Amino acid sequence: MLKLYHHPLSPMARRVWITLLEKNIPFESIIINLDGEQFRSDFLKLNPFHQVPIVVDNELRILESLAIIDYIEAKYPLPSLLPKNPEQLAKVRMVQMLSEHKVIPQLFPLIVEPEKSRKLIKSRRQLHRVLNVFSELLGDDDYFGGDRFSAGDIVGGNGVILINKLGISLEKYPNLLAWCDRLMQREVWQKTQPNEAGIAIFRERMHALSQMKQGKKMFIRKIK
Repeated sequence: MLKLYHHPLSPMARRVWITLLEKNIPFESIIINLDGEQFRSDFLKLNPFHQVPIVVDNELRILESLAIIDYIEAKYPLPSLLPKNPEQLAKVRMVQMLSEHKVIPQLFPLIVEPEKSRKLIKSRRQLHRVLNVFSELLGDDDYFGGDRFSAGDIVGGNGVILINKLGISLEKYPNLLAWCDRLMQREVWQKTQPNEAGIAIFRERMHALSQMKQGKKMFIRKIK
């Protein structure tokens, strides 16, 4: 049985969690409390970068959520989460990569930066740029894979729903709003998406991480 090391509030880990549940794959859930447990020596043997998710399948250890999703799709191809049509496959991959490189990096400034700061304004501008592209890619389709739910919806949906809960309005993107509603009608998504209390905890932990980073910067300045 697969072992999934994760935490429900981690957006990257939630991608893998949803993938396993949508494919109805049995797995052992191992929750890593991200309040210091990720720095323990036994966990660092699994991931020296102290991050979740991690999947362990017999002797194989897999890091990075997108690599894990590809592995799951290859090993458990049904139900398929990747379209065969080249155009739809390209859309799914674009959504995955934009989510990874353009959405996730903006979560930190979106939460910790003060209102009207340059970094926050830049972050919001970047996210709306991504939403414009997502809206164009989705068009009138139900999902990024056309009429079928895909890995693009898992990765993109997690990011879009989260930034919406963090204050990024989807009002200008009616097709994305309808898409998010469609996702939230799925049983797996109702089970895995954080509620208001979870979002509040996520914010607190991001702020704590910001303070820790600031402390490290001050320490480095002192010893220089």
